[in-house]
Amino acid sequence: MHLANPWKSYRQIATQTAPPGQLVLMLYDGAIRFLERGLAGFNCEDLAEANMAVHNNLERAIDILRELNLSLNMEQGGEFAVTLRQLYEYFDRLIWESNLQKNPEGVKEVIRHLTVLRDAWATMLSGQNHAELASASGSTLALATA
Repeated sequence: MHLANPWKSYRQIATQTAPPGQLVLMLYDGAIRFLERGLAGFNCEDLAEANMAVHNNLERAIDILRELNLSLNMEQGGEFAVTLRQLYEYFDRLIWESNLQKNPEGVKEVIRHLTVLRDAWATMLSGQNHAELASASGSTLALATA
């Protein structure tokens, strides 16, 4: 008899039941976590192991960034959504270049920027609702939840 992985089950339930804003925060956390793992892979002594660690983790981070990008509501989000889309596409390019060139600097830059976005998102979730943030910034938040 095969027993389910309790951690995987917990994460799946947490993802399915989390409010939309919390899902975005979880995606940011996941992207940062995979980027950090990929960054650690650059320091592996074994070249094959390093390449796999870097490539696999950076690929997963790119998948998350693409999901964040696809979830943007460009109609409601206006300039805010356009700016986020441009950032996500820039991050995607930096990660790919880092992976191809085996240079960790692009990954480090993306981690820095994503950490700022993640922290801003967490602050917004803890202190303001979407309407308050939109009126304070003059734009409407643009993340759709599918």
